[in-house]
Amino acid sequence: MDNIILKLLFTLLGLFIVLNWGLLMSAIMQKIVARVAGRHGIPFYQPWIDLIKLYTKRTAITHGIMFYLGPVFRLGGGVGMFLFIPLIYGSEYFTNFSWSGDLILILYFQFFGMLGMALGAGEGGHPNSVIGISRGLAQFTTVEVPMTLAVISIAVQYQTLSITEIVAAQQGGILNWTLFTNPLATAAAMLSLLGAFRHAPFNLVKAPNEIPIGPPTEYHSSFLGVLRTNNAILHVIEAVLFMNLFFGGATNWFELILKSFLIYFWSVFVGVVFPRFRIEQSVAWFLKVPLVIGILAIIIFI
Repeated sequence: MDNIILKLLFTLLGLFIVLNWGLLMSAIMQKIVARVAGRHGIPFYQPWIDLIKLYTKRTAITHGIMFYLGPVFRLGGGVGMFLFIPLIYGSEYFTNFSWSGDLILILYFQFFGMLGMALGAGEGGHPNSVIGISRGLAQFTTVEVPMTLAVISIAVQYQTLSITEIVAAQQGGILNWTLFTNPLATAAAMLSLLGAFRHAPFNLVKAPNEIPIGPPTEYHSSFLGVLRTNNAILHVIEAVLFMNLFFGGATNWFELILKSFLIYFWSVFVGVVFPRFRIEQSVAWFLKVPLVIGILAIIIFI
């Protein structure tokens, strides 16, 4: 019983670290984008101020039970991924609750939050909510295809669905990373990651400056605070997932912070360079280059 309580305490500590690193990383990336555009950008402490402000607000608007459960489902997907992804390889306490089949469970959690948000937005009061729902589900479905192919490829390569065992197989030097032992799967996954992070050119759900929809419009007060909390957790934990699968994992917190930053920066860099796609361009793109690379990655290891 004492071990379980200790494990829970360290898991909560890890969640606290991940949340705050996600908020700081968001501020850093916004600062980088602003400097590229010739602006000064937000202060580094702005995400914490926004979060406190949102959680102190309340709303009297009623849209139905599912509308309020949407952010909860979204946060549940992010926290669920966190609970089953090992953070620090070799650590007794920061491996969370990973187990032998956790990779399949992670893929389910990744889609769980998106479906919850779709159901929640469907009960919103905005007449164009269905546009955001259809865009989000269409794009994320096509994102999942090459990503799943990449995951199947490395599962065949390492003969396991355990993230901990996949990280263990990559120890012993940088050349043992999946990046070098299975570059096709890595390429397919990293291209899919662009859609998972939903930065430009794949920020179709909110479509800035195009249509007034999306969580910042439909959700406000503490509901938007829950979504902001989930974004901070989800962006870090998705970067950690890819770090474990393709870049050798992390044996300490400094390594985790550095690798997760570089993985996240990949999507920000692409977003700064390329403008937004239309939905038909986005869906077609994921079903061309990343899909072909993912199929080749499986063929090689069969």
